[in-house]
Amino acid sequence: MSTNATSLASILPSGYASLFPQEASFAAMRVEDLTEVMHAEREAYPWPWSEGNLRESIVQGQCCQTLRGNGGELLGYYIAMPGVQEVHLLNITVAPAFQRQGWARVMLDNLHDWARELGSQWVWLEVRESNTRAIAIYEQYGFRRVGVRKAYYPLDGLRREDAIVMSSQP
Repeated sequence: MSTNATSLASILPSGYASLFPQEASFAAMRVEDLTEVMHAEREAYPWPWSEGNLRESIVQGQCCQTLRGNGGELLGYYIAMPGVQEVHLLNITVAPAFQRQGWARVMLDNLHDWARELGSQWVWLEVRESNTRAIAIYEQYGFRRVGVRKAYYPLDGLRREDAIVMSSQP
């Protein structure tokens, strides 16, 4: 897995490169990162993962990556699980203070690089049907809708929301 520094400017058309000079680097998520990750998780979602879910992902050896800026600030993170010739993206989060800056694409690039290293044929994910912003990002990235999981996500105390199942080739 690549942990090299990535400049957002390096993946944008040259006319935009000067607008995004910040460099970032990936590192394996550690238990010591959980306080900061949980803060971002709670800020980003009405139904965040629990600290136990995150800790278990790290302990089980799933692909848990943090993306940090040059100053050490947490830009985002993702958690993915390998399968037989596939990778399942379980969680991808851009810290709210850094949303709409292209970091989701940087993390998806890193995830797809890892999936190719594993020899995976597919990357899968689920996304809330109401999360139109994330769906648009995934579709722009090349993910396609392949199904629906009925009542997959909690919506409130009584109702549940469907998930859109999406897939792409790394």
